[in-house]
Amino acid sequence: MTSVLRRDDRITIGALAARSGAPASTIRYYDALGLLPSGRTPGGHRVYPRHALRRLSLIRVAQRLGLSLEEIAEALAGLPVDRAPTKADWARLSNAWRVRLDTRIAELESLRDDLTSCIGCGCLSLATCRLHNPQDVAAAAGEGPRFLLGDDPDSYLVDRERRDERRAGAG
Repeated sequence: MTSVLRRDDRITIGALAARSGAPASTIRYYDALGLLPSGRTPGGHRVYPRHALRRLSLIRVAQRLGLSLEEIAEALAGLPVDRAPTKADWARLSNAWRVRLDTRIAELESLRDDLTSCIGCGCLSLATCRLHNPQDVAAAAGEGPRFLLGDDPDSYLVDRERRDERRAGAG
């Protein structure tokens, strides 16, 4: 969005970079994607409204939370570009992300809790993989960490004897 900004309501890309800690190249990239509103001076220099600092901060925090630029753009599309967002604007935005973040937190907790056990990746590199994934049968189920994705490790045991041995050893 290119427009002419009032002289007292604009900052240069260098000032925005210095205040935000984001490189100017990153700011230009976000601008090109339409994530940041910008304008031009009569001489053609790129300038930003002061409130672009808030949008830039939000983008950087959202990325640290694991949100994609597409998700961030979707959220920012609902915010005003001609003024700083209000407290109500921010509340609406954060509530929209709450479900996504709660899901991500649950995934990370599951990963943390299951990290030391076999994840059904098909690598056969861990000793427990011979129990959970004999002859690499989990590979036939598809890509990725099959057991962390929800597959039942017992369903990969090829014969009943191994399944019974495993259960007896756990008891």
